[in-house]
Amino acid sequence: MEVNIHPSWKSVLQEEFNKPYFSQLTDFVKKEYAENICYPKGKQIFSAFDHCPLDRVKVVIIGQDPYHGEGQANGLCFSVHDGIAHPPSLINIFREIGQDLGTSYPISGNLERWASQGVLLLNATLTVRANEAGSHQNKGWETFTDAVIKAVSAHCNNIVFMLWGGYAKKKTSLIDPAKHCILTSGHPSPLSANKGYWFGNKHFSKANAYLTSVGNKYFRKNPP
Repeated sequence: MEVNIHPSWKSVLQEEFNKPYFSQLTDFVKKEYAENICYPKGKQIFSAFDHCPLDRVKVVIIGQDPYHGEGQANGLCFSVHDGIAHPPSLINIFREIGQDLGTSYPISGNLERWASQGVLLLNATLTVRANEAGSHQNKGWETFTDAVIKAVSAHCNNIVFMLWGGYAKKKTSLIDPAKHCILTSGHPSPLSANKGYWFGNKHFSKANAYLTSVGNKYFRKNPP
């Protein structure tokens, strides 16, 4: 099956695209987008891959579902379009970065600037029906994104995987700990963060320390 995705990813994921489950998933998604309002826009479904080619990946952050509110989802987990109010989880991510790295709170919640610097912002499910959280779960996306995580683990070295919350932590088994740095904590959502499971995890400075130790760096003191 021909899928419009960055060439660097196509070469390692083509086997997935050719499997029956992906054909069924594609049929489901096309039908959903034809009959319902869905997010993100069709051309942004694979934005996480288009903004962050495989050979530039330094950090992987795993989300679960795209935002299901109007105008929010842009194909990158936790990210919203410019000019859109920051959702609670994103607010807490920015607050933790500020406390950890001493950065100021950003105006825009659009994380394309992160992706272009090597952060793969991967939702486990890449589409959702408007105002129906989880509506596209268990249709095949999770099988595909698990294959993505395995591909990054196999084809890359010295990647920082940030696994936030119980769902993301289950992906640990897909990652080779001998090759990569795996950071885990509670989820940045208020439900978790307000119970003490998020703030103070210092994942961003820990990522910097690890990436610097292997000759790389991502979370700069003053990101764009």
